[in-house]
Amino acid sequence: MEARFAPSNGLSGRVTVPGDKSISHRAAIIGALAEGTTAVGGYSQAADCANTLEVLRALGVRIEVGDGAIRITGRGVGGFDAPVGPLPCGNSGTTMRLVAGALATSPNAAVLTGDESLNKRPMRRVIEPLTMMGVKCQASDEAGHPPLTVRGGTLEAITYAPPVASAQVKSAVLLAGLGARGVTTVREMVPTRDHTERILRLAGIQVSSAGPVVSVTPGVPSAFDLRVPGDFSSAAFFIAAALLVPGSAVTVTGVGLNPTRTEFLRLLERMGARLEVTGSEGDVAHEPSGDILAESGPLEAIDVSPDEVALSIDEVTLLALLATSARGTTTIRGARELRNKESDRISGTVAGLSAMGAKIEETPTGMVIEGPVELRGARVGSRGDHRIAMMLGVAGLAASGETIVEGWEWTQISYPGFGEALSRLRKASQ
Repeated sequence: MEARFAPSNGLSGRVTVPGDKSISHRAAIIGALAEGTTAVGGYSQAADCANTLEVLRALGVRIEVGDGAIRITGRGVGGFDAPVGPLPCGNSGTTMRLVAGALATSPNAAVLTGDESLNKRPMRRVIEPLTMMGVKCQASDEAGHPPLTVRGGTLEAITYAPPVASAQVKSAVLLAGLGARGVTTVREMVPTRDHTERILRLAGIQVSSAGPVVSVTPGVPSAFDLRVPGDFSSAAFFIAAALLVPGSAVTVTGVGLNPTRTEFLRLLERMGARLEVTGSEGDVAHEPSGDILAESGPLEAIDVSPDEVALSIDEVTLLALLATSARGTTTIRGARELRNKESDRISGTVAGLSAMGAKIEETPTGMVIEGPVELRGARVGSRGDHRIAMMLGVAGLAASGETIVEGWEWTQISYPGFGEALSRLRKASQ
C-alpha cells in the first residue's frame, strides 16, 4: 500500500491523538497480574496494543472491550493459565519483553513469538536479567532471537544495571520482581520512561525511585482505574509537521506530558521552535497531560547527545527531518539502539531523506544533517517501519512535488488513521 503527499500551504486546527501505546501495554499487563477488575479508558487502538490483549487472553485473562474502555479481570501474580500454543506478539517488541517479565512469575512454560520483523530483533537484553532471577528463558539461537521460551518459578530479587537504557527491559525486571524474594532494583544509565512505576504505585505496589535507580517490593497489585492520555510519540508527528510546513499552527490536545517522555520538546526548544505547552503536572500515580501548540518558524541546528537520544528514542527520526530545515549542522550521537527497532531506523531515515534531497550522512551510532535544504518529492519506502513511514509522510507535506510513501500500511502498527488526521489539518488551513 502506498500513500501520496503533495506540498501544503500550511496546517491548522486541533487534533487529538490515540491513547498512549506505552501506557496501554503496561496498564493491560499489570491489570492482568492484579486481583480484581481493572478499568482502562482510552486504551490504544494500535495493532501493537491489540496484540498485548490477545496474548493476555491466551493466558486465561478475561478482557472486555466496550464504551471507550477495556475491563480486565486479573489472575494475580503467578496465576496465568498454561497457553495452548505459541503466544503471537505480532510486530510488538513491547508486548514480548513485558509479557516475558510477567510470565516470570508463573510456573507454566510459554513461547513468545512474533512476525518476521520481530523475530529478527534480539531479546538477549531481557533474557539475561530474567535468567539471573531464576527464570528458564531460552531464545531460538545464541543471538537471542525469538521465539522465546519462558518458564518461571521461584524467583530471587536482583540488582541489575542494563547495559543499554531501555524502559522495556526495566519494566520486564520490575514485573518479574513482583514474584521475587526480596527487593528487586534496576540501576539505569539514565532515567527512562516511568509508566510502569506509576501504574504499579496506583495498584498499591511499593516502588521507590531516586533518579535512575528504581526498586520494587514484591506483592500482588490491586485492581485500578486509569484513563490513558494521548500518545506523545504520535503527537510528535503533528508537532514536527507544524514546525516544518510554513504558515502552520497546530494544537495537539489531551496528550501525555510525562517528563520522562517529553525530551523531544526540550530539544525543539533548543532549536528555537515556537511551542506553547499547557497542562497538569499529575502525581506519582497518575499521568500528567495537556495541550501542545506548535507554530512554524526558523530552526537552528543542535548537537543531540547520547543521553538525550535515550530519552527521545521514538522521535529521533523526526529530529533528523526537522534538522533538514534548521540552519547549521545537526549531529545525532549514541543512537545505535535505532538499528534494532522494527527496521534499522538510522539507515532508513538517511535513505528516505537523501532521496528527497537532504544533506544527511549516516554514522555508526547516528546521523549528521546539514541545513537548511529544500526537500523535493520522491518515491520512498517505509522499510516496514511505522515511524519511518509517518516521518516520510510529514516530509512530503514540506517537499516540492509529490511524495509517494511505499509500505504505508505499517502505520496501522501505532496509529490507524494517521494519514486522515494529517489531511484534516491540511483542509482546515485552506
